Amino acid sequence: MQRVRYLGSQWLAAVAEAVASSERLQVLAGDHEIGLTQVVTGAPHGDVTYHLQVAGGRAAIGEGPAEPEHVRFTERWETAVAVATGAVNPQEPFLNGDIVFTGDHERLVRAGELFAEMDAAFESVRGLTDYA
Repeated sequence: MQRVRYLGSQWLAAVAEAVASSERLQVLAGDHEIGLTQVVTGAPHGDVTYHLQVAGGRAAIGEGPAEPEHVRFTERWETAVAVATGAVNPQEPFLNGDIVFTGDHERLVRAGELFAEMDAAFESVRGLTDYA
């Protein structure tokens, strides 16, 4: 597979494919319903909005906001790259306000197992990703 630019359309397609092909994610999607929107501002190629939509036994990633949207994360490009590359623990930017969270905190917490499995899908694309 070719290299992809972080948060670019090819990266998003690669992550979407990894999510769709994960049997474990699809099973977990039967137990959860959540629409998560991620907004990254100041990216070299412009602001980026993408979503994770989980409902009815299906987990999918796509461009634009989740519909319905239960939670939203907003952060700057530098923060997104630091978290994605493991340069910082994801909790740090939450605590210092670099990632802004809005929405249903309880729903997010209940979907913890789902998000742990999402990390495996993202991991499958990390080695192909350019973060510049």
